[in-house]
Amino acid sequence: FNTVAITRRNQTTMMSGLNNVGSNGKIVLLLVSILLCLFLNPEGVVGFVVNNNKNNNNGRALLKESASSNNLDDTVSEVKVGDKLPAVTLQEGQANYGKPENVDLLDLIKGKKVVIFAVPGAFTPGCSKSHLPSFMDAQSELKSKGVDMIICVATNDAYVMEAWGDSSGGQNSGIRFFSDSKAELTRSLGLAMESDVFVRCKRFSLVAEDGVVTHYFSSGDQSSDTWAPNVLSSL
Repeated sequence: FNTVAITRRNQTTMMSGLNNVGSNGKIVLLLVSILLCLFLNPEGVVGFVVNNNKNNNNGRALLKESASSNNLDDTVSEVKVGDKLPAVTLQEGQANYGKPENVDLLDLIKGKKVVIFAVPGAFTPGCSKSHLPSFMDAQSELKSKGVDMIICVATNDAYVMEAWGDSSGGQNSGIRFFSDSKAELTRSLGLAMESDVFVRCKRFSLVAEDGVVTHYFSSGDQSSDTWAPNVLSSL
């Protein structure tokens, strides 16, 4: 005979009878129904428990894998002198809310001597009052040192970067403002500050010639190490 069919009939009969008994009686009937299932079809109950545990374990494995993938930048060493800059695409915002344009970083700086500085966030106090203005004021001196282009990068979107460049006067001084909204450059340089909300880039400055880093300035000790006067003193 089919034990599963009998089990289902017994479950149906007992559950339909629950409406006709009090709360204590319902508890007793539920316990009897469970015991009956275990007696008539133990393999099914055990299989459910095993499969449930497997699903839980698979879920934990997926969570671990996801967490690991989000922390890939932990395995990337911080950029250093002699490194070649990564092949990434940044975005440059356009005036009057025009559609941002994609910019291939290596194509842009090919054959050029450039200064790239990054800030944790556009419009933030330290970046707006100190870091950015230091490069605005040093334009002519940097050019006299052979610098062809100065680039400011942050993980804000292209519209925010364009607005910051415009309102700060940075664009008028000749600085290019690029968005690394996907944090591709930031992570490739080993400088990401990860969070569940927004990935920020650690403050830094560097000099690169034809895509190769010749000078690197970290904010690890103090932010002013990344400002233009310190960059100039090393050129």
